[in-house]
Amino acid sequence: MRDRSSSGFSLIELIVTMAILALLASMAVPFAQLVQQRQKETQLREGLRQIRTAIDAYKQAVKEGRVESAADASGYPPDLDALWKGVSDKTRPDAVKLYFLRRLPRDPLYPDSSADASLTWGLRSYDSPPDAPAAGDDVFDVYSQASGTGLNGLPYREW
Repeated sequence: MRDRSSSGFSLIELIVTMAILALLASMAVPFAQLVQQRQKETQLREGLRQIRTAIDAYKQAVKEGRVESAADASGYPPDLDALWKGVSDKTRPDAVKLYFLRRLPRDPLYPDSSADASLTWGLRSYDSPPDAPAAGDDVFDVYSQASGTGLNGLPYREW
């Protein structure tokens, strides 16, 4: 007769072990999804902050007379590309450009990863109302075009 202690695992032991591993994996997947969503929301918040700070800096440069602007214009940039491609500094005769961003951040929640960064953001002009943002002659503000709600309970479009 064989000694029972020297044999391998029984079928019951293997099934219990697999059930425990499956339970642990099923708890880890939602946590990983939550971490990924939180990371994208952090990137979205940071991108919005960078662009809005650059828009304010552009407006300040117009106010100081460093950027050419029509008398009847709002003083905000005509498009997002002006923030990173640069505009001529009219106070410097040597054609120096003013740059407000090193690069234009992308909306991390935008579904098409191959789209140009400037197309991933929704634009609001100075003349459009806050509750119905629309593009126009300038860029007063940006917002995410993503549908859905963030972990804070607010729709992404309202950030």
